[in-house]
Amino acid sequence: MLSSLSNITFANRWVLYLIPAVVVLGGLWWLFLSKRAFPSIKLSTTSAFAGNGTPFRAMMKNFLPVFRIAAISFLVIALARPQILHDEEKVTNEGIDIVLSVDVSTSMLAKDFSPNRLEAAKKEAMNFIDGRPHDRIGLVVFSGESFTQCPLTVDHEILKTQLKQIKNGLMEDGTAIGMGLATAVQRLKESESKSKVIILMTDGVNNKGLIDPSTASDIAIQYKARVYTVGIGTNGKAMTPVAMTPGGELIFDYADVQIDEPLLRDIAKKTGGKYFRATDNKKLKDIYSQIDQLEKTKILVSAFERKTENFFPFALIAIVLLLFEFLMRYLIVKSIP
Repeated sequence: MLSSLSNITFANRWVLYLIPAVVVLGGLWWLFLSKRAFPSIKLSTTSAFAGNGTPFRAMMKNFLPVFRIAAISFLVIALARPQILHDEEKVTNEGIDIVLSVDVSTSMLAKDFSPNRLEAAKKEAMNFIDGRPHDRIGLVVFSGESFTQCPLTVDHEILKTQLKQIKNGLMEDGTAIGMGLATAVQRLKESESKSKVIILMTDGVNNKGLIDPSTASDIAIQYKARVYTVGIGTNGKAMTPVAMTPGGELIFDYADVQIDEPLLRDIAKKTGGKYFRATDNKKLKDIYSQIDQLEKTKILVSAFERKTENFFPFALIAIVLLLFEFLMRYLIVKSIP
């Protein structure tokens, strides 16, 4: 019940000085009760009482005050607020907020990545999140419009659950790069972090949305958000959804991969980021690794002590001793206090 004594300290150490007073006063009280309970008489001989010994009830009555003195002593210890010291290390960082802005348009189902572009992007994003346990990370998705799938959070389990749930068909189809970027900036608008980062991934050309990508990049500059843009898609042609049957099944055929690389380069350059082109799963993995290194969190470790209150065991012992004394006094000794 009690932890190692070497790790115990007391918040009210001065209270412990009452213990000697409790023991001394209790001892005097014990002597007084002993004399009152067993008055002495003078006999010419005690041979008649030889071998009888002291009755158990009489012995217990004589020692009952010991339990009360011990109980009061433990109560004093509990009042001194014993605490357990835990030596720990506190990890802090420079404060990086990151928003992943992912294209979920129909073309992201192209099969030039395994199993497709969207699933490959989700897998590598998961690995990236696992590698940055101390950063706040959020998630934005876009196609013909955009919305926040998960706000900035350090609860990466919730974030990864939200990431797993993103899929094509959540909103109007198309590629609104400006909307995807603007929504990501909006997530960072109130951030007080020293570093604000957006990773924007798309496989197409801006053809939808109310906000022009150039305007969105200007907003990112205003809020000091650095944007890393990633064009995802092989060079040449890829097996891409080109139509849909009346039953809702996608029809795939080879189509040209069209990514507005000049636009993505411009966004990255203006905001202080960098443009990457992912043409297969391995290159996509390498890109996330490069971004991870470019935005490496500065970890600072400081030692500190955490204290846990530990008065309850001492209070419990005092209660048990008082209860024992009460039961012995009124059920076994049966004396009047």
